Amino acid sequence: MSDQYSQISAIFEDKLPQLSEAILVRQSVAPTELTEKFNDIGRLRALQDIRAQLSFLSEAVATKSPSLFTDYVSWVKVLLSGRGIPVTDLAKNLSFTKDVLREMLPADLNHIVSAYLDLSINGLDEMPVDPPTHFTPDAPLADLARQYLERLLQGERREATRLIMDAVHSGTAVRDIYIHVFQRCQYEIGRLWQMNRINVAQEHYCSAATQMIMAQLYPFVFSGPSKRRRLVATCVSGELHEIGIRMVSDFLEMDGWDTYYLGASTPAANVVQALRDNQAQVLALSATMTFHVRCVEELIRVVRATPDLATVKIMVGGYPFNVDNELWRRVSADAYAGDALEAIEVANRLVTGE
Repeated sequence: MSDQYSQISAIFEDKLPQLSEAILVRQSVAPTELTEKFNDIGRLRALQDIRAQLSFLSEAVATKSPSLFTDYVSWVKVLLSGRGIPVTDLAKNLSFTKDVLREMLPADLNHIVSAYLDLSINGLDEMPVDPPTHFTPDAPLADLARQYLERLLQGERREATRLIMDAVHSGTAVRDIYIHVFQRCQYEIGRLWQMNRINVAQEHYCSAATQMIMAQLYPFVFSGPSKRRRLVATCVSGELHEIGIRMVSDFLEMDGWDTYYLGASTPAANVVQALRDNQAQVLALSATMTFHVRCVEELIRVVRATPDLATVKIMVGGYPFNVDNELWRRVSADAYAGDALEAIEVANRLVTGE
């Protein structure tokens, strides 16, 4: 990161409460349906939402990735539209944020932050309010995916399990189940929540059920010959979305790797120890939330600074890296994989050097 980008990031972190308060005050002077919504849910929740917006903006600036913030704004537009908030209110909210930051940031840094905000404000009308479904009739295993999600949304975990186990016993490859059913359903669940068609409890239930069913497939996952290649897979500290990196770990197991899966929110020191203990050749790192990108960067820095881990290759993935396909380079990773299937090819290439 350049000095200016570092300065902006440091100011955001140091003055987040003051910036958030100032934006909330500015919103209250010119009320909209969005600020009325804030009044309904309370001042504390309103401040939390403002801080979230600033955290996304700070991370985008720190990593020099405008697309991370525009993607966030696009996501918020869908979220608010599903809750009856007009897009004009979001535009005003972003303008209030821009005005406050112009007043509170040093003059020589304003142009950078304003450019990020202007990009989102000017592109707001073109952002969709109704993102397309991840289910298409001609997709592989489309019927199974649809039936599986229907069962989960109805709270029928046992029936959802039966659908998957029947498919596997009938010859459907576990990899195909992961990619075309589990992965697609997770994407669709996120879309449905974003559009206010399911609630948080339903979202969590579906994710938890899928992880339980994945565990029942492990006899099929751990059945192949070993390649004698070793990988540690984990989410960075603070990151709780773990299904994606779990799928990466499972896919590499199916490819013959010996994997050590750490799961969600693993502290850097424990990741380093796991790499040592398992003599790992590759570290697979995942972040789903944009405000964890710098945690990825910091963990990579820690690993690189550890002399006995100098040969470990680092592969990153997760939603922010899918939004910005060059982001992996800026966090100093060795490679990026868009999903579990691609991770097999990438991890093997990192080891062989091909």
